[in-house]
Amino acid sequence: MSNIIIGTAGHIDHGKTALIKALNGFEGDSTNEEKQRGITIDLSFSNLSRANQNIAFIDVPGHEKLVKNMIAGAFGFDYVMLVVSAAEGIKPQTIEHIQIINLLGLKEIIVVLTKKDLVSSEELETQKQTIQKFLSEFDFEIKFISAVSIYDESSIVSLKEQLFSIENSTKSEENFFRYYVDRVFSPKGIGTVVTGTVLGKACELNEKVYIAQIQKEVKLKNIQVHNENVMEANISNRAALNLQGVNINQIKKGDLITKKGYIRGFDGIDIAFTCLKDKKLKHNQTYSLFIGAKKVEVKTLLFDGTQDKETGYATLKADEKLYTIFGEKVILRSGNDTICGGKVLNPVIDPMKKPQKKSLLEALDKNDFVSAYKVLLEVHKKGLGIISSTQRFALSHSQAIEFANKLDNVFIDEKDLVIYPLKTQDEVKDFIKNIYTKNQYALLSSASINLRLKWASINFIQSVLNELIKEKFLIAEDSLYKSANLKQDIKKDLKDIVLNRLKKEDIEPTAPYNIYDDLDIDRKLGDTILKSLTSNKQVVRLQHNLFIHGESLNKVIKIMREIIKEDGYIEISNFKKRVELSRKYLISYLDYLDNFSDIKKIGNKRYFII
Repeated sequence: MSNIIIGTAGHIDHGKTALIKALNGFEGDSTNEEKQRGITIDLSFSNLSRANQNIAFIDVPGHEKLVKNMIAGAFGFDYVMLVVSAAEGIKPQTIEHIQIINLLGLKEIIVVLTKKDLVSSEELETQKQTIQKFLSEFDFEIKFISAVSIYDESSIVSLKEQLFSIENSTKSEENFFRYYVDRVFSPKGIGTVVTGTVLGKACELNEKVYIAQIQKEVKLKNIQVHNENVMEANISNRAALNLQGVNINQIKKGDLITKKGYIRGFDGIDIAFTCLKDKKLKHNQTYSLFIGAKKVEVKTLLFDGTQDKETGYATLKADEKLYTIFGEKVILRSGNDTICGGKVLNPVIDPMKKPQKKSLLEALDKNDFVSAYKVLLEVHKKGLGIISSTQRFALSHSQAIEFANKLDNVFIDEKDLVIYPLKTQDEVKDFIKNIYTKNQYALLSSASINLRLKWASINFIQSVLNELIKEKFLIAEDSLYKSANLKQDIKKDLKDIVLNRLKKEDIEPTAPYNIYDDLDIDRKLGDTILKSLTSNKQVVRLQHNLFIHGESLNKVIKIMREIIKEDGYIEISNFKKRVELSRKYLISYLDYLDNFSDIKKIGNKRYFII
């Protein structure tokens, strides 16, 4: 089914809500306050369907004090239906709504002149021309202009036909599902239900989604689109989601529901902004930021000085985390005044110098991702992760790699999605050389080096190891690497070294991984060595990470038997008086004692069987 969302715009009392009712019978002004005052206070949602076509309507308030509610709905529009009374023409809220629509980047407009029965055909034509002239000042595409009266059924039928001739949703599929909550409620016996517009990608019944603001994953227990239960909700569907695993008090209007792992929150974002005519954005001043259905107070920090600006770049700082993606549109308001619109350029805040930030924003403003990579690589000298490219650049991982391939002097790890400056290889090379120079018996793999250099991916480390082989500094033995100066098989020598290490440590042996790291040997190789020593009875495994030399174990067993002879029993307290060991070792040795046939355990004490 094709889906489009049409949002209304226009001055108060120009007939937006009445027009929706004439089209689909939906009574938008449902609350007592709305009916008494005769104005739409909050957003209302309804739809009109025919065959495989569905049109969802978002009817927004026209009152100047309720523009914030209008913005909350406008981010989800595919098309704007500008409603103008033929009797009154363009009014203040008509202008502000259109300015906001323009700032949000919405381009496709439907113009409906209402109350045509109140004017002559000449006056009607004059209003059409006036509206066209007004809209020509913006970069809009007018789909059609229609004149109607709710008392003239044929005009409503004609408008319906024109609406159904409109193409499918104008929203393009993104890399992941996003959904701004615009209502939260809890029907009796149902649980927590939210409504909103599906963005990015579809969501499916029973899948897990992520509430960003509370960092919680929940399950989609049910999905409704226009009051019908469905298996999935697609882009531009107005959908009600029944969330399992979250309380109604935990979620609120403006929260973002998405997929886990795609978006991180930051207390600031960088934007490019353009102010409305005769308006300027002020430095270090607090404004209301509208993004999606969310409203939050932010402080603006302008680039290039502190003078008020009509256009430019700014950082917006908030007292809470902002979850945004590259290219999202925002509105900044002061009180009841709309000041400017903006585009999120930098949703991932990195510590960087101001000139670097300026270069980054200029590149992002032009969608010049190659130049943006170059700036970010100056900041992320130990690798730029492009796993966040979906949020940072609104690019899929494959698209992000395509741009990375246009860079010079970089190593691209396509598996781990990291770009490294080639000069960083020298740092890894020096680190590896230092190990083998200090320890001629070092025998490591790329994985074991990665445990020490966590910022360097295994593939990046492998590229350095390959260089060291070419330089004849290392020799490869299967997946391990040894010094090129050692010609003999050093694995037997390492076995003796590990055994002697355990013998020296006696009854307080080091954990295996610590031994491997101290000896600069690969962990898998170390495990193989210990397994061999255990098989030969030279070493005994007491626990998962506790191995002891056989002679040392016999020594501690002799001590434990002496304690039983002297005290009649052994437990942790009298064992510790004779041997200064940590509780970990004491418990392990006592447990091992249970393997002997002449020992019985009663409670926490061990006795000789008489």
